[in-house]
Order: sequence, then C-alpha cells, then structure tokens
Amino acid sequence: MSKTLIALGVTGGIAAFKSAQLCSDFVKAGFEVQVIMTENATRFVTPLTFRTLSRNPVITSLWELPQWQPEHVALAQSAELFITAPATVNFIAKYANGIADDALSTFAATFNGKSAIAPAMNPNMWNHWTCQENIAKLKAHGITIIGPAAGRVACGAEGVGRMSEVSEIFTTVMDMLKK
Repeated sequence: MSKTLIALGVTGGIAAFKSAQLCSDFVKAGFEVQVIMTENATRFVTPLTFRTLSRNPVITSLWELPQWQPEHVALAQSAELFITAPATVNFIAKYANGIADDALSTFAATFNGKSAIAPAMNPNMWNHWTCQENIAKLKAHGITIIGPAAGRVACGAEGVGRMSEVSEIFTTVMDMLKK
C-alpha cells in the first residue's frame, strides 16, 4: 500500500522554522512528504533539515532535478494535497497570478488538486489591497486559506500576519484529505 503524498511548499519567511515541525507531524501521521523550497526559504532553514525529516530529497531548483522527468510535473501528478506554509506575500502574488519562475511557483502552476496556504507576513503586507485581492483570487479558485493569526510578528509589529499554529494547519490538512 502506497502512502498518501503531501507536497509541502516552504517560502522565505521567519516562520519557515515552523514548517519543519509540520513536515515531521505529517511523516509521524504516516504520510509521504515532498518538500519544495524557494531559494529564500533556504536562508531560514536548510534543505538538509527537511530532507532528514521527510526522508526525501528536497526540491529547491528547476535546474537540478534528480530524475529525467521534470520533477514539478511528476510530483503534481502524484501528490494528493499541496500546502504552502509559510506563504509569503510574494508567493501568494505568484500563485494568484500564474507566475511560475522558480520550483515552487512552477509546481503550483501545474498542480490541480486540493491546495492550501498558511500566510505569514507583516500585518501591513497582509492588509495591503494587492495581497487581499490575491487572497480573494485564490479563494475563488478553491484554495484553502489557513490564517493568518493575530499577534506579534518577527519584526515587532502587532496585528494579523502570524502564521497559524502548526496544529491548526495540520488539522485543516487532515480535514481536507478526508473530503
């Protein structure tokens, strides 16, 4: 029996460290996890962390693929669910507007299954009209938005923008898989 495959996107924000726990929780629950990191994400958490936790190579580039088939296409055909946590304002804009200029955004453009994002950013970014328009676009296309939560963010600002707790993201993903 093959395990259910979850594609976990990780973008470049301080909340990326929480995604390591999310990856670990998915593996402990019996899922196979394939992590796709943006270049900026690798500045916060190393691919080795996710490789160790997921027991799979981590995709960080479109140009260094381990197999002959383009990885983003093969993964899009086999993943049951795609979750990006944290999802920065940059990734949200790319996802909502079909911009595919790195491994993660290209995967997002090829995946047609159950998808969710867990936004994490400065409250001013979250409340900016462009971000809110992009969130509305994603919602209109069936993408589940998990959070963000209110509180203090890494830069010291207070407001809505914190990535939701890992337990909330995990529970939402489990609910999505049941449907």
